Amino acid sequence: MLKLAIFGSGSGTNCQAIIDAVEAGTLDAEIKCVLADNKDAYILERARKHNIPAIYFDCAPFKTKLDGEAEQQVLRTLEEHDVNFIALAGFMRIVKDGLLNAYEGRMINIHPSLLPSFPGLDGGKQAFDYGVKFTGCTVHFVDSGVDTGAIINQRIISIDDDDTLDTVMSKLHAQEHIAYTEALQWIAEGRIKRDGRRLSLK
Repeated sequence: MLKLAIFGSGSGTNCQAIIDAVEAGTLDAEIKCVLADNKDAYILERARKHNIPAIYFDCAPFKTKLDGEAEQQVLRTLEEHDVNFIALAGFMRIVKDGLLNAYEGRMINIHPSLLPSFPGLDGGKQAFDYGVKFTGCTVHFVDSGVDTGAIINQRIISIDDDDTLDTVMSKLHAQEHIAYTEALQWIAEGRIKRDGRRLSLK
């Protein structure tokens, strides 16, 4: 069984989808803790409502990455809570070598575009502004690049002529919640087969 830590920076709707899947019995995982780099992030309140340890950590002096003493604090916290897998769910910082090495092959992220298109910040807005007719979301393993890890799962949405950025993001979020819990369950079941960058289900 996956012993999950979920990292986030904001509202935590993907975290909520994971919590709901665990409680419904459709995801074979135990959520050991939820961590956030923003003390006011609603993801922490979601965790508290479900009696999951909710932990804030201060990343200062760094503004865009998890590194230094904050990274060491996080590693200690994960060990204390017996975490064996990490799900990044709207975590807005770059993960560095300490955490990457400790959880190599055991950390995944969700991104609001069909990678490798539109990596980085605001993937959904990038796709909308570019004028593509289809976009989607991607669940991928985390590596040292930005949104460059091997792809586990993708789901597609159409961008229709009458869509706005808000309606596109609503469509994306609905698909993210499905894609993330699917990917985690495949991992829990040991179904991911790797051939270089190519992942498939067995």
